[in-house]
Amino acid sequence: MTPTLFLRRLSRHGLALLGLLILLCALLVSLFAPWLSPYDPLAAFDGLRLAPPGTPGHLLGLDNQGRDVLSRIIWGGRSLLAASVLPIIFAAMVSLALGMLAGFRASAFSELIMRSMDMLFAFPMVLLAIGLSAVLGSGYPTLIITLICSVIPYLTRVVYRDTRAEVAKEYVEALRAQGASTADILFREIMPNVATPLLVYTTSLLGGMVVFLAGLSFLGLGVQPPQADWGRMVGEGAQMMILGAPHVATAPAVAIVLLSLAFNWLGDGLRDLLDPYQ
Repeated sequence: MTPTLFLRRLSRHGLALLGLLILLCALLVSLFAPWLSPYDPLAAFDGLRLAPPGTPGHLLGLDNQGRDVLSRIIWGGRSLLAASVLPIIFAAMVSLALGMLAGFRASAFSELIMRSMDMLFAFPMVLLAIGLSAVLGSGYPTLIITLICSVIPYLTRVVYRDTRAEVAKEYVEALRAQGASTADILFREIMPNVATPLLVYTTSLLGGMVVFLAGLSFLGLGVQPPQADWGRMVGEGAQMMILGAPHVATAPAVAIVLLSLAFNWLGDGLRDLLDPYQ
């Protein structure tokens, strides 16, 4: 499918196209943050603490330390996207390999893989993050490892289910009868059929992971100050609401919601777009 045809078909799903545009804007803003940010995200303007939106030179106002909210949102998006998208891509690749190996042929090895996934299911994501932070400390390593360990079981089960369904089909038996090798069957025939549902599910899952990672930072388990991060900005800004400065928390909260919705909308569009029965 050419990019032009893809965009033409995606345009039939208005929310999916809107989600793609939001994600592209977020990515471009994050990549060009050093040039787009009006101020250093750590620079403080002491005389303008908690200044409201519309303050001259500060479109979204300033926080309790006198830092420009817009600049911190621009830089905070970079950290959130890096901490969510890159680990999810790695987890999807690992899950694709594990799910295909476990689902292709019933064996002790496949049972070991799936029972290991069941063990990871037993750990709630927040408790896993707390445990890892106690060992590794708070910060990026905790975020990345927590995210990878949390999503691999979900993605592996999706690939395992689809692989089992493909193996039961007649074309696989025909390939075996023709003497096709296991590698050819797995990588040339089965993998394209299971990678599409994985792509759709991964895209939709990213929306929830954005909220999850922001929540970890809100709790102090993620990105540490003074680095800009949307979740920590919401946590710090929530304390400022009683002082009559809701903009400190509202602006990053809106950014989190928009980014999460964009992933969900795009995932729904991809599901319809790549459905062979549509």
